[in-house]
Amino acid sequence: MDIILASGSPRRREILEKQGVCFRIVTSEKEEKITCNDPSKTVKELSEMKATDVFARIEKDEKDDFLVIGADTVVACDGHILGKPADREKACEMLRMISGREHYVYTGVCITGKKDGKIFKSCFAEETAVFVSRLTEEEIEDYVDTGEPFDKAGGYAIQGLFAPYVERIEGDYYNIVGFPLSRVVREIKKFKIKLA
Repeated sequence: MDIILASGSPRRREILEKQGVCFRIVTSEKEEKITCNDPSKTVKELSEMKATDVFARIEKDEKDDFLVIGADTVVACDGHILGKPADREKACEMLRMISGREHYVYTGVCITGKKDGKIFKSCFAEETAVFVSRLTEEEIEDYVDTGEPFDKAGGYAIQGLFAPYVERIEGDYYNIVGFPLSRVVREIKKFKIKLA
C-alpha cells in the first residue's frame, strides 16, 4: 500500500523512518487557518484539512490502495493557542508564558485513504501535559539565540536543546514531538492495514 505523509515535518518523518515504514511525503497546498480557540478542535481541523487536500490530489492519479496521514500540533497555555513564533519577541513571550508551569500539547491526526475501492477516514486529537522548570530571562534569551524555537509550536523542542527544562510530562512523549505513534498505529490497524 502506498503510504503518504501529508506533512513536511522532519520530526514526523524521523518517527516513521525509525519504525521502518516506507512512505513518501506530499505536503498540503492549503493555507492553514485557525478557526476556533479550542486546541483539540483546531488540531483535528488542521490535520483533516491537510489529509483531505492530499487525498484529493492523490486519488486523481492513484489506481491502487493508498493511505494518507495528516497531522498538526499546537501548544496551549491559559486558553491561548501558541503556534510557531513569528519572531524573537514572540518566542520569548511564549517561553515566559510556559515557564515554571504546566501547559498542554495537542496533536491532531487524520488518517484517510482508499482500500479495496472504499474510502476510509479517522480523525482524532491527543493531549499531553508538560511541566517546564522556571526559566530565567537569561535561559530564555540563550535558548532563543539557538534559533531552535522558530519552527516549533509553543517556541520549544522537547527533543532538542530545550529538553533539560522539561521537568515532567503526563501522556505520550511522541505526541509532544508531533506524532502520537501508538494511537496512529492503533487507528490504522482498525482498517486492517499494517504500517511496516
